[in-house]
Amino acid sequence: MSDLLNILSNSNKDIDNQKLMDYLSGKLSEKERHEVEKLMADNQMMNDAVEGLQQFKDQKKLDAYVDQLQKQLNTYIQKKKERRKAKWFGTQYDVWIFISIIVVLLLMLIAYFVIRNVPPK
Repeated sequence: MSDLLNILSNSNKDIDNQKLMDYLSGKLSEKERHEVEKLMADNQMMNDAVEGLQQFKDQKKLDAYVDQLQKQLNTYIQKKKERRKAKWFGTQYDVWIFISIIVVLLLMLIAYFVIRNVPPK
């Protein structure tokens, strides 16, 4: 159950994750259930997630599913970080090409100022 809260920790700003878990387990008062259902009506993604989680009758299956989701989420986040890093630096060869271009540009700039400041004969 704590893994599910971990997955949901930053996913929803409109509802407290503990309240959502209490809704799923039927521990909320009628007023609180109505508030959650109103939020679900306004947010289709949350509604789909709650409906999907309600399909699990067996707690062990739910825990296994949560573990699987957690692993998939971590894998996805790691791949996204690697792609973002590759986007900036690419491969090791891309870094060397970038450094070479900067060195050539600096040498050209230095040569320009040296040639410009040479006194005419």
